[in-house]
Amino acid sequence: MSDHHDGPHEHDLGLAHDLPRLMGRRSLLGLFAGAGALVLAGCAPAATGSTVTGSTGSVSEIPEETAGPYPGDGSNGPNVLTESGVVRSDIRSSFGSLSGTAEGVPLTITLALIDSATGAALPGATVYLWHCDRDGRYSLYDVEDQNYLRGVQAADADGRVTFTTIFPAAYSGRWPHAHVEIYPDLASATTPDNATVTTQLALPQDACELVYATTGYESSVRNLAQTSLDRDMVFSDGYATQLAGVTGDVTAGMAATLTVGVDT
Repeated sequence: MSDHHDGPHEHDLGLAHDLPRLMGRRSLLGLFAGAGALVLAGCAPAATGSTVTGSTGSVSEIPEETAGPYPGDGSNGPNVLTESGVVRSDIRSSFGSLSGTAEGVPLTITLALIDSATGAALPGATVYLWHCDRDGRYSLYDVEDQNYLRGVQAADADGRVTFTTIFPAAYSGRWPHAHVEIYPDLASATTPDNATVTTQLALPQDACELVYATTGYESSVRNLAQTSLDRDMVFSDGYATQLAGVTGDVTAGMAATLTVGVDT
């Protein structure tokens, strides 16, 4: 793996480090009102309410987290959100004028977006999702000639989006995770100024250990053993509300699912 993650990077320093940049696009109230919870589906502990059809009552909203220095949303360098082809469900390959496919254990990530006040589904709400590759590298930055593992989708009538991707690495200093920006609609998903919330989801340890035992994830075995959710720079203040449920196997593929409460 590249040594760019051998120590804590600025994207590992949390919301306080990103506050000046975030204040340019969201109010302070919006940043700290997100002390809430995720209602998880799949095999996550104490999962409740994965159905999002109709009103199900209020749920806690997903907390705000740092986007880090590799967002690819125009806030720090390239803006993939304005590129033709970024709206897609399968994000394993690069698109547009770039070519290449990220290798790794197949993973689908399904998010169910609901109004945190009412529990109603949010059809049309739009997700930009990105994460590192099997070697812990981010496209457009560490791998400048690729834009894989980045994509945008608008939620269906049930408020759901599903991305087909690969299981991300554990790189030095961070617990395995994916980044998410949520927008009111597809038309607004061109600049982070319009994002309703920016957050991260964590992957459970048992799933990570299963995947990292396969060929290509050797560095992740060592990196995972050197950290924990309790010590992670983003999740250490409480991760139960951001821990996705994951099912499946390394041959057929893994599936991560969670329901996300959004303050609309």
